[in-house]
Amino acid sequence: MTMSNTGGRRRPPTIHDVAREAGVSRGTVSRVLNGGHYVSPAAQEAVNAAIRKTGYVVNRHARSLITGRSDSIGFLLTEPQERFFEDPNFNVLLRGCTQALASHDVPLLLMLAGTEDERRRITRYITAGHVDGVLLVSSHSGDPVAEELREAGVPLVACGKPMGLGAKVSYVAADDRDGAKDMVRHLLSQGRRRIGVVTGPLDTPGGVERLAGYKEVLSEAGIEIDEKLVVPGDYSRASGEAGAERLLAQAADIDAVFVASDLMAQGVLTALQRAGRRVPEDVAVGGFDDSPAATAVSPALTTIRQPWDRISNEMVRVLLAQIGGEDPAAVILPTELVKRDST
Repeated sequence: MTMSNTGGRRRPPTIHDVAREAGVSRGTVSRVLNGGHYVSPAAQEAVNAAIRKTGYVVNRHARSLITGRSDSIGFLLTEPQERFFEDPNFNVLLRGCTQALASHDVPLLLMLAGTEDERRRITRYITAGHVDGVLLVSSHSGDPVAEELREAGVPLVACGKPMGLGAKVSYVAADDRDGAKDMVRHLLSQGRRRIGVVTGPLDTPGGVERLAGYKEVLSEAGIEIDEKLVVPGDYSRASGEAGAERLLAQAADIDAVFVASDLMAQGVLTALQRAGRRVPEDVAVGGFDDSPAATAVSPALTTIRQPWDRISNEMVRVLLAQIGGEDPAAVILPTELVKRDST
């Protein structure tokens, strides 16, 4: 158990205390703490029981001096800070990655880099070895962070396929194109024919792939693509509202809108309701993500569910494997149509 010092305060237990309690050598305890290699099951159980009994906590700083690792992971969001607080997807993903790493006793450091100066500072911090790897979220085309970290040899996994880097960087993504196709097919099955779209940013893989899915299904149905029905968005609520206003001005006869994120779809609903259009009677609305934003509005959004728990777990799994020496990997996960009241 913990020992008292001369001042009467209890000092934290040490690796020697664990070894004494378990009846094994200090080296055996060290091997258990570093993965359990070359340790018998009986010795490993004795050490784990001793750790629980003594309350021993690993001194990460001391271990990092020995292993050359920080024993921490960075969660890097290369978006303006206000987006982190506005878009619920980022919080869901952060929580999932934190929980996935907790089972490995690895802390996650949140890093926000929305400006060029912030990206430079954080890139220097990361490449100096302060984290063992990075979970990268929202990398736009032309964003140099992914390439700089890759060239520096930093283990890296992106959420979504980084544009222009292909197989050079590990990534985990939902099947954006297939999800968009499911949504547009659903709208067509409801008898809708003048289907507008508010896209995501077209310098991101999600923006590109969801628009491609929209166009592909309309073409399959023999419906000519009308560019007046295609307006840009940036995944913010305000851009959804502005996009819907533009659609109504350019094509007043729209009877449905596919919106590339639930948060933008909230803005679309606001604009439609202000214009006196009933949802879904006059205009059906379909979102994408199945984030908390989908059920925080009335009517509740029909949307495409991204498997956030699986995305989080796979990002952590792939990153830890890469830190362990494995090659980059790509994981694409299926989406699911969730029908609610807006279609």
